[in-house]
Amino acid sequence: MEENNAPFPAYGDEVIQAEGLRKIFALSRRQRALEKTNDAYRIAVDGLDLRAYRGEIYGLLGPNGAGKTTTLRMLSTLIKPDAGDAFVCGYSVCKQPDKVRDVIGFMTSELKLEGFFTPSYLFDFFGAMHGMDKAKLAARKKELFVRFGIDKFAEVKVKDLSTGMKQKVSLVIAIVHDPDVVIFDEPTNGLDVLTAKVVTDFLLELKAMGKSIILSTHIFSLVEKLCDRVGIIIDGKMVADGTLLQLCGGMTLEDRFFEIYRETKGESV
Repeated sequence: MEENNAPFPAYGDEVIQAEGLRKIFALSRRQRALEKTNDAYRIAVDGLDLRAYRGEIYGLLGPNGAGKTTTLRMLSTLIKPDAGDAFVCGYSVCKQPDKVRDVIGFMTSELKLEGFFTPSYLFDFFGAMHGMDKAKLAARKKELFVRFGIDKFAEVKVKDLSTGMKQKVSLVIAIVHDPDVVIFDEPTNGLDVLTAKVVTDFLLELKAMGKSIILSTHIFSLVEKLCDRVGIIIDGKMVADGTLLQLCGGMTLEDRFFEIYRETKGESV
């Protein structure tokens, strides 16, 4: 695929194109002992292809250790593929990572905010990193802080916030620059039901605005509620991809997933 500076794609056009992504990690002596293996390396993602389109929510579904998080981190330029490439809005994650970061927002439940700072300070800090002018940043802060109820806690240190409020702060920081593509790793992991609903409702709002959203999860009901298409990753490989109807037919997603899992592992159904 040619690199370009084209405008954000129209509805239905490809926004993310991953081609042959591969990532290998070296295992420490302690990891090898814990996993009872003599292997020096682990293939986390193995030749993965993926397509995501504008105005849709694409879900990556798979068991723990399947390669979901590694895939999203490569798409977000946090780690570099050992082989293959991915293009986000036409920009290569390998050759144009700065351009990719301009058009994406990335959030993970593992994000640890510095407890000493306040939500207001952190929002301004990350906004400045994205080159936002003060007036636009102030308007964006007011909009998102009111939307998520952060305004009442804007000057409270992060260490004194509830888990749910910390997650909301992480969310607004990830989208401070109003990105065209939003990438979430386990967006509702560890959240109470009320905060989880706030997050999922907002994902649907972003979709309605024409944003492209890709998320990883192991929660079947979340995929069924949110996702237009889903890719199933097992052992670092994309083993199935399509709409829920294409993948499942008349089966539930959970039943179909375990059927695909057993088939992939060579187990009897």
